[in-house]
Amino acid sequence: MSTEDSIGDNNAADSTAANSAGVPAPERSADGSSSETRLANRYGAPKPGLSSRTKIVLGSLAGAAAVGAVIFMAIPSGAGTLTSKDVGFTIPDATSAVVDFNVTKPAEATVDCAVQVLSDSYAVVGWKTVRIPPAETPTVSVSTSVRTDSLGVTGGVNACWIVEQES
Repeated sequence: MSTEDSIGDNNAADSTAANSAGVPAPERSADGSSSETRLANRYGAPKPGLSSRTKIVLGSLAGAAAVGAVIFMAIPSGAGTLTSKDVGFTIPDATSAVVDFNVTKPAEATVDCAVQVLSDSYAVVGWKTVRIPPAETPTVSVSTSVRTDSLGVTGGVNACWIVEQES
């Protein structure tokens, strides 16, 4: 028997194991049961999936929760907003810097802002806390001088927070 004959025989055996759709037939054990039947006998029958009604209800609940979360995040809090915006900076020499910034806060609130000056390697070379008292307008422009340890290359506001008033 030549090599070509044995290859042809293998292809013939493979084609008999496939059904008319070209899909291989399931494995059969010596007792004639399929691998699916043996797995079901060993581990139990697969559980049925969720009904289409259950899927619709769960999808609707998830959609409602998502809409609720978006609405919750979109509504501003009653405490008022506190934002700062860097306007500019000036580095006159290696021992000082001038930082200009705006703060928007509730008009009656007292706010502290941490102002920093950074070197070219992003190290903090100057730091100062600036207190902003209540004002008539919610947006306040501030210009402050910060002492530095070495030459700074940039300056700005690190953070701002509302100061609790003592009664």
